[in-house]
Amino acid sequence: MKALLIEDSLTSATLIAEQLRAIGIETVVAREGEEAITIFREQRPDLVLLDVILPGMDGFEVAKRLRQLEQHGDWTPMIFLTARTQDEDLRRGIEAGADDYLFKPVSSIVLGAKVRAMQRIAQMRYSLVVLTRRLDEANRELQRLSAIDGLTGISNRRMFDETLLREWRRALRRHSPVGVIVGDVDFFKSYNDHFGHQGGDDCLRRVAACLRDTVRRPSDLVARYGGEEFAVILPDTDLAGVQLVAESMRSAIEAMHMAHAPTSGRPWVSMSFGGASLAPGRGQTTADLLVSAADHALYQAKAQGRNRVVLVEPGASSDPDPSVGPGSEVILPLP
Repeated sequence: MKALLIEDSLTSATLIAEQLRAIGIETVVAREGEEAITIFREQRPDLVLLDVILPGMDGFEVAKRLRQLEQHGDWTPMIFLTARTQDEDLRRGIEAGADDYLFKPVSSIVLGAKVRAMQRIAQMRYSLVVLTRRLDEANRELQRLSAIDGLTGISNRRMFDETLLREWRRALRRHSPVGVIVGDVDFFKSYNDHFGHQGGDDCLRRVAACLRDTVRRPSDLVARYGGEEFAVILPDTDLAGVQLVAESMRSAIEAMHMAHAPTSGRPWVSMSFGGASLAPGRGQTTADLLVSAADHALYQAKAQGRNRVVLVEPGASSDPDPSVGPGSEVILPLP
């Protein structure tokens, strides 16, 4: 342990330094305030002892300056050792940042006891800081886990809902569109029945990883929406952008060539996607309406034969062509 002793009297400084060394504390002596501030900044002592009466700035001002040098969460025990015994001086010393105020001459027994008390407080405080940091880390990890789907490792429904609301509010301020894609694994029940629940879980994990790796922007969010259904949030994305991302996902899933159950009638696992894009503030648009629109488009994609992308656009009036093949995109009016 290292102490900084701020004392202009050589005799007093020598005596106090000897008392501190006797209890195992290395002492650095400063004779005036500016020197003390420099030493404190460079060496960061574990304890400060200082007199009130010093050349130049007095001890009260030195104590204030030393406290200002401490970073957030730091605390250095500080004790005034002075011949000034007025109550007002004690009050000023404590207000300046000191933790104790002793009158000179101070015996080695009293000084040693006060220093040991400060050491115990410092150790308890350090332990509390460490515990607080560990709790903060645990809370951050708990918050992260509460936003992650336990099976697939991507964001869960709760994270999707919170992110969509946040992005919707941001889009409202910026007058920008938000895109949403909802996707469903085609004939997943057949897959689960044939390969078992463990095989079904493995399938969902591979699908989730593929979807996650397909999006490129850090602001985009891929989440497990429920069961074999996944959802994507695309901030600042119009319908053309939604179409591009959805088709990239559909193609990527098909390109994995993950064998499907024979009863599905499909050689490979595929997905159907519905997408929509809306700008907040347009009529009575809401985030829920955006998700409902994407859900409606997904329902149509499955009705059209699956393994395709269907989009919803406000104001579109054409009916979907039931003859379109896999991978085609059709535009539906907003439901």
